[in-house]
Amino acid sequence: MAQVKLHGFWYSPFTLRVVLTLKLKGIPYENIEEDRFNKSPQLLEYNPVHKKTPVLVHDGKPLCESMIIVEYIDEKWPQYPLLPVDPYERAQARFWVKYADEMIPAVGALFSSSGVEERENSINKIWEHLKVVEQHCFGYEKNIFGGNTINIVDIAFGSAIKFLITIEDIIEVKILDAEKFPHLHSWFNNFKDAPVINENLPDHQKVVAFIKSLLQKSLQSS
Repeated sequence: MAQVKLHGFWYSPFTLRVVLTLKLKGIPYENIEEDRFNKSPQLLEYNPVHKKTPVLVHDGKPLCESMIIVEYIDEKWPQYPLLPVDPYERAQARFWVKYADEMIPAVGALFSSSGVEERENSINKIWEHLKVVEQHCFGYEKNIFGGNTINIVDIAFGSAIKFLITIEDIIEVKILDAEKFPHLHSWFNNFKDAPVINENLPDHQKVVAFIKSLLQKSLQSS
C-alpha cells in the first residue's frame, strides 16, 4: 500500500469528507493534525496557493481541495466506488456536490451573523438551499443519495449538514426541521447511522465546545 498522509483539522467539515472517503474504502493513512493558527511548514509547502486544509499527500505528491481529493481517491482505489459509472448520473452527482459546496458559505455566514435581521436573512438563505434539495433529490423513496450505498453526494452533503447541526447547537436555533424537511432529515439520520460513518464522525459535543471557544477567542481579540 502506497503511503498516504492527511493534513487537516479534526473539526473541519472539509477534512471530514476526506476522512470518511478513506474509511469507506479501507485505506490506511497517517493523520497529521494541523493548528489553524500555526500551520505547519509542510502544509504551507504543499498548498502554497490557498494555504488551507485538507491536503492529501500520496507517495509524496500533495492534492488540495476536499472534493478533488475525494474524486482522486475514488479513481485511485476503485473498491467501494463513490461516483456513478453512467456518464449522465456522474454529471448529476457532480452538480449536487457543487450545490453542497455552495451551501457551506451560507452556514458560515449564519455562524458569524450579528443581530436578529442578519441572522434571519442567513437562515432564510440556508432554507432556500435545503428546500431545493428536499424537492429535487428525493423524487422516489431512497435511504441515501446513493440509493443503498453511500456515494459522493452523501459525502458532500453529509459534511455540510453535520456542520449546520453543529452551528444549530451553538446559536440555539433549529434549522434542519423534521416537519419542514422530512426527506432531508430522514436522509441525514440514515447517513450518520451507517456504521462506518457513525464511527468516524467527530464527537458532536466536543466540536460544539471547541468552536464556541474559538468564537470567544475571536470576540476577545476584536
